[in-house]
Amino acid sequence: MIIVGNAVLSDDVKEKFFVCNLEACKGACCVEGDAGAPLEDDETKILEEIYPQVKPYITEEGRKVIEEQGTWVIDKEGDKGTPTIGDNAECAYAIRDESGILKCGIEQAYLDKKTDFKKPISCHMYPIRITKYDQYDALNYDRWDICSPACELGDQLGVPVYKFLKEALIRKYGEDWYAELEEEIARS
Repeated sequence: MIIVGNAVLSDDVKEKFFVCNLEACKGACCVEGDAGAPLEDDETKILEEIYPQVKPYITEEGRKVIEEQGTWVIDKEGDKGTPTIGDNAECAYAIRDESGILKCGIEQAYLDKKTDFKKPISCHMYPIRITKYDQYDALNYDRWDICSPACELGDQLGVPVYKFLKEALIRKYGEDWYAELEEEIARS
């Protein structure tokens, strides 16, 4: 276990390897699962505000779902998340590129400088999932069979989870926190 600030990280974040391999998985994480992407409270407001800028990037089906259900929903477990097209189907914000790979319409709007919000932090942080407790956040590596190609590529390239997620971890916790994480890992 690694403790940095108010975060407790499983040893898997330093010991496991991971690099997304979209060519292999085709962005299956945007389709698989039992709900949309988990959202933090502040992200629900952000999605409401940026939807006009994101709307042109998403599919007609995605727009229809969002206009019927809203830019975010409460899932069957009572958590906030992105709406999905149908039951247990793709995220309403998902788009397919010319080679059939699912990507994020929110992120595409960000890349085109239409918004300064990249995408939900739960997507950016994957394969780490955060569980919030009163006094700390628990950061755990989430094993999912659809990410086997990412584990294989990460292993081939020698990239541990925490290095693959450097940008996301800094976005969530800050540069000083990440530097402290690197120091803790180097000491262990």
